[in-house]
Amino acid sequence: MSAALATPAARFAAAIATGLLLALSRPPVDLGLLACIALVPLFVAWRDRGPKASAGYAFVAGAVYYTVLCSWLWYFGPIAIVPFVIVLAGFWALAGAVIGWLRARGLTNPFLTAAIWVCADAVITRVPFGGFSWGEVGYAFHDLAAGRAVASVGGVTLATFLAVALNAFLADLVGAGQHRMRYVRVGAGTLVIAAIVIGVTATHSDPPVTSRLRVALIQGNDKNRDLTAAEERDRYLPRSHFELAREIKDPVDLIVFPESSMDGDPRTDPYIKDRLAAIARKHEAWVLANATVDADPKGKKALNLNVLFAPDGSIAGTYAKRHLVPFGEVIPFRSVLEKFVSEIDKVPRDFAQGKGRGIFPVANSRIGELICFESAFGYQVRPLVRDGADVLVVSTNNRSYRTSANSAQHLAIGQMRAAETGRPVVQAAISGITAIIDADGTVHDQTKLFDRRVVESTIAGTGGQTPYVRFGEWALYLCLIGVAVAVVLGVVRRRREAVLQVAAAAEVIPVDTRIVGYELPEQKEEVHD
Repeated sequence: MSAALATPAARFAAAIATGLLLALSRPPVDLGLLACIALVPLFVAWRDRGPKASAGYAFVAGAVYYTVLCSWLWYFGPIAIVPFVIVLAGFWALAGAVIGWLRARGLTNPFLTAAIWVCADAVITRVPFGGFSWGEVGYAFHDLAAGRAVASVGGVTLATFLAVALNAFLADLVGAGQHRMRYVRVGAGTLVIAAIVIGVTATHSDPPVTSRLRVALIQGNDKNRDLTAAEERDRYLPRSHFELAREIKDPVDLIVFPESSMDGDPRTDPYIKDRLAAIARKHEAWVLANATVDADPKGKKALNLNVLFAPDGSIAGTYAKRHLVPFGEVIPFRSVLEKFVSEIDKVPRDFAQGKGRGIFPVANSRIGELICFESAFGYQVRPLVRDGADVLVVSTNNRSYRTSANSAQHLAIGQMRAAETGRPVVQAAISGITAIIDADGTVHDQTKLFDRRVVESTIAGTGGQTPYVRFGEWALYLCLIGVAVAVVLGVVRRRREAVLQVAAAAEVIPVDTRIVGYELPEQKEEVHD
């Protein structure tokens, strides 16, 4: 161990450094390559520590990372961000504890460390309450062609695995002693990782173009604040978007009004429905609009609903959001929390979960619809492409996060979804960032936040299947198998050590020949000729 990390304070400082460096690899700073070295301080800090200490250092690193990465949660107060950070950092602590426990059994390897990390990320993206995938390490490489090529093969999971493994190998170079084999091992491991990345990038090919879709995206909210009562009465949001739609001059196939741009039900509100239908007929285009509507006649629950209008002005289909935002669209344990947390009143009713996938034929394409948070989960986006979508349309509203990095982070996630699936992503945001993402993850026609603007572009719909779409979460499954085997070996070694300890203790205990007052007769030594 390096003398610089000989004290607990130094180790905690190293854990903090990891959290900060990893956060800097993501927007707004967005130095993606930092993710290749960000974990090194943490891995050095916990190298010769046991499960408890490793868990503690990992918790500190995770807490710093999520506090900085998701600093936009501060807009909702400590009640939002503090429990959030504690829960997510707890999963990092669990990974650290497993790594420390296996290390104590003599099972340590950079690839094993990466596999454990991937498994922890997989848990975070699924539980609790549907999970949160925003912090996966692999997203740091959204602007690197090589990173996106890796994602097309094994998803963000594979990008995370390779990055964490590289960090672990580099951490092996830091420490006391100069062991020649250590350099050989690190060199070999680094070459394996480099070979995978180079090989995947060199063999990556663009998906075949199957259609052309001319789209117009309406970004109509220029208010970096809540609307006033007068603005709501004047129906500012839909009116602003309808006015912008008049600027569409060129022929288009699809017009997208973003999430929450309509303040009434597009199916029943005459002001909304009639104008959307008129726009569809005027441009002979499909029109997609979104609003919060009642899920039941009594209005006890809501739906986050997309409504698709056909070129003749009729309603062609609807899609209701399935992956709801915990504590944003649905409040777990509402009856208990509302007694202690006044902020619950900001979400007066829960949203109902939608059913069915949003895949619709539009012009000569098939679009797969996603609403905001849903685009952050690769394992849920993949089925849309597998079922025939050749363009992904993301309707989103990040206005609550103001000018924070949330919108840029969301766009970066969209880049990795495009790369994973080999499909272009159309991201329409009510206040920004609106953008077009090509099937290889390249961004263009990007807007600024709170800039009223119409984005018109021609999208190349694509076909075929990337390895990720075809084989799914294979990288995660291999990691799960590897970790399971390591844990079994660890249990076996622990039992073996326990047996050896008992045997060793028995050998040093003197044998007492007296048994309850009876003394064995003295043995005479035999003499042999």
